[in-house]
Parts: sequence; structure tokens; C-alpha cells
Amino acid sequence: MSSVSPIELRSDNCAGVAPQILAAIEAANTGSALAYGADSVTAQLTELVREVFQHTEAKVFPVLSGTAANSLALSAMCPPWGSILCHESAHIFVNEAGATSMFGGGAVMRGLLGENYKLHPEQVQQAFDTTLWDDAHCSQPSVLSVTCPTDFGTIYTPAEVSALGALAASRGLRLHLDGARMANALVALGCTAAELTTHAGVHVFSLGATKNGALSTDAIVSFDAEANDQLMYRLKRAGQVASKMRFQSVQLLAYLADGLWLRLAQRANEAMSALSAGLRTLDVELLAEPQANMLFARVGQPAIERLVAEGLLFYEMGGGVLRFVTSFQTTDDDVQEALRRVERALSPR
Repeated sequence: MSSVSPIELRSDNCAGVAPQILAAIEAANTGSALAYGADSVTAQLTELVREVFQHTEAKVFPVLSGTAANSLALSAMCPPWGSILCHESAHIFVNEAGATSMFGGGAVMRGLLGENYKLHPEQVQQAFDTTLWDDAHCSQPSVLSVTCPTDFGTIYTPAEVSALGALAASRGLRLHLDGARMANALVALGCTAAELTTHAGVHVFSLGATKNGALSTDAIVSFDAEANDQLMYRLKRAGQVASKMRFQSVQLLAYLADGLWLRLAQRANEAMSALSAGLRTLDVELLAEPQANMLFARVGQPAIERLVAEGLLFYEMGGGVLRFVTSFQTTDDDVQEALRRVERALSPR
């Protein structure tokens, strides 16, 4: 067992809670409040979401996890005979144990190819061209889902999301965005939240917060009235309507207020930028250029085993590939020490 102090690079899910969010929870822990979202904190959150995302009819639904946010949002957007088109590497397709199909009454998930782990209009159009539209034998494409950042750390620009949204609309599909690390994408892009969502034609998206400093909540944000009506019941049936919702809502309120979510993401992105730059100087092969707070590197199995002995905490992806993820808690000292350990692991005596 290694005696060196571990450095956490497995996931931003492994980080703690931002002090500002803990303070907000404590401040909300006074007196009583109506249950199930009928409290003043949740009302404030709704108004703030409408301001941040520049949509006067936006609705926000706090949930316990990103999987709940994605699967329940998509189930409200897609009929049971429909299909959801996404990239073949998308979290909703690979890592959520069929949650969307379960909550969607059997809705089909279709993973499409695309360079840099992103959907592109050409592949989406090909999927449209090979669909038997209005044929009861074929599931009908109903939703196009993009993940930003992708599960491999690449990012869609607002223009790319808009182009996909326009293509989806041409066949009557609605556009969903998995924003588990949305704040990291916004910081990297230098754009507003509305430019990546409302203005880009997104109908419903998952707002990630737990990966970026929250304690126990993510959310669905919807600009779609029909989806809103369904979500009111779907969340309750799925056990995702917290009785003491003020403690979920206050986390999101503190998260979005005064740009805290962007400052936390900025720290994580800066740490990754320094880490990836250092890895390049060590001639480490990166699978894609990291654009946010996540990278994948091929170092070989012997080096992976030495990195484990060095006390680096990371995910092994198989085939000598590892994943590093930084968080708002990753310090400059963490990055420099991680690079020293990588160098030792790659050049053993």
C-alpha cells in the first residue's frame, strides 16, 4: 500500500462541497417551509433561472442526480414509440443503465458516429435519410440529444448546437442538452448560458451542479410547456420530488447566483489546462485535446500500475488508457505534484 498522499483525479464527483453552498444550506435551515417545492426558496430559484437563461417561461425541476435529470427529461420529450438520437459515446447511451428507455416506456436509444465525440449534421442527416418515417414498424426519431462537454471533454460551440437544433426541427424533433458539466463548457467557450441553450434552440436540458460544488442536487430546466406538464407527474412517480425541496433549491440558488458556478468551473478548467500542458511536455499521448476539465491519455499498462503506486487517483479505461478529471478543489500544487509523479512513472529507474 502506497504511503504517499493521494491526489484526487478520478472525477469531479469525488470533490467536496463548495463552502458557499454549505453556508446557503445552513442559512436555509431555519423555521419551516411548505413542502414539495411550494416554498419561497424554490420560487426564487425559478426567477433566477429565468434570468440566467433569458427565458421568461423557464421551469426548473431539482432532482437528485444527473441520471434522473437526463432520463426523466427525455421521457417527457419522447413517446414510447420514438427514438432518441445521440452520439455513440453519450452518457445517456453508455452509462445510465437504460434509464431513459425505462422511464420512457421503451423509447429507443440510437448512438450515432461523429468525430471528436460530437454529433455532426452529416451523420444526423444520414440517420434521417435511413428512417422509415410514418411507418409503424420503425421507431420514430423524436429527440436529438447533445452532451456538452462530451464524455471525452470536447465541446460544442453555440453555432454547432444551433445547427443541430435547426436540423432536428426540420424533421419535428426536439433538442435536449446533457449539461452535467455545463459550467465548464461555458467558461471554456466564453459565452453566456443563454447562448448555449435558449438562443441555440434547446428545449430541455440537464443542469449539472453536483460535479461542480453542490451537495446533492442537479436539475432539469425546461422551456417546453408540454414537457413541463409531463415532468410534474413523471418526477413524482420516479421519487424525484423532495419533500424538503428548499434544501435542494437553495443549493442551486447559491450555485447560480453571482456567477459562483462559473468561478468554480474556471478553477477546474485552469487546473486541467496546466495538467494537460505539463503532460504534453512529457510526450504523453492525449486521445483528444482537453477543452474543459477532463482528459484521456494513453500511457500503457505498466505506467498505469506505477501511477497507482505513486498515489494518483484516476480511472482506468482499459488498453493502457486513463482518465484524469480536475475539480474546483484541484490546486496548483496538486497539478505540479501530479506531473512529478507522472514523470517518475514514465521514466522508472
